[in-house]
Amino acid sequence: MHTLKNTLALRLLTSIIIMVPDSSSSCLDGQQTALSPMEDNTWLSVQMGTKAVLCCPRIPPTSVLIITTWKIHLRDKPSCTISLNRETNQTGNNNCTDGRISWASRPDQNPELQIHPVSISHEGDYRCEMGATDGNFEHTYHLQVLVPPEVTLSLEKNRTVECKAIAGRPAAQIFWAPEGDCVTGKEYQDNGTVTTRSRCHYPDGNLSTMTCLVSHQTGNRSQSIDLLPVLGTPESPGSTLLIILYAKLSLLLVILVIVGFAFSQRINGCRE
Repeated sequence: MHTLKNTLALRLLTSIIIMVPDSSSSCLDGQQTALSPMEDNTWLSVQMGTKAVLCCPRIPPTSVLIITTWKIHLRDKPSCTISLNRETNQTGNNNCTDGRISWASRPDQNPELQIHPVSISHEGDYRCEMGATDGNFEHTYHLQVLVPPEVTLSLEKNRTVECKAIAGRPAAQIFWAPEGDCVTGKEYQDNGTVTTRSRCHYPDGNLSTMTCLVSHQTGNRSQSIDLLPVLGTPESPGSTLLIILYAKLSLLLVILVIVGFAFSQRINGCRE
């Protein structure tokens, strides 16, 4: 039941957030409809290490663009501004020191903003303000940076398996197939990433293979592992090998006793 709820919640989340794929280099202007003097907003999720290109709103064909300004409010850095006056064809107020944030092309031809490569420090708000003869046009991006977690799966003692989704952003969710006696927790890092750790115990000797399922906004991943057999159960190959070993040792012991007895008898005969 919990798995179904988490799956539905994940589908709902991805349906309301615009995702920028790994090879993103095209403007999202076709998905925006700010055609009148109003403010619009887009919640945007971008994977770390990729390229993001942000667009300004479209203006009516009859309007003449005068000035374009990008106002950037990053999460852990001071705000900065990039602007271009179309009448003088000069840039101004460019106090953004991060070289990864720049115009995507010639600003006098296209006011798109480029972030390449995207890092966690680029999370924040990006507002494009356009002054035209027909009024002001604005569009704001609320940028969230996604970090895919590293997934590891290891076998511990007593048929216990540990699955970790390391340094993901946001935190990943872990599910098991089949489900076992599991304990799941999260470790929060200073850089904003989260490590999700889940340990499951499988006392049933009939189960041989476990699969860890990791759900994350950057994509789902899975890893499987074979459990060690439980010794002492009829179905376990380990118990069969142990029985054979015991039988061989017992036979060897009997042979040694017989040989020892025969040797002692021979020595006694020689003495007589």
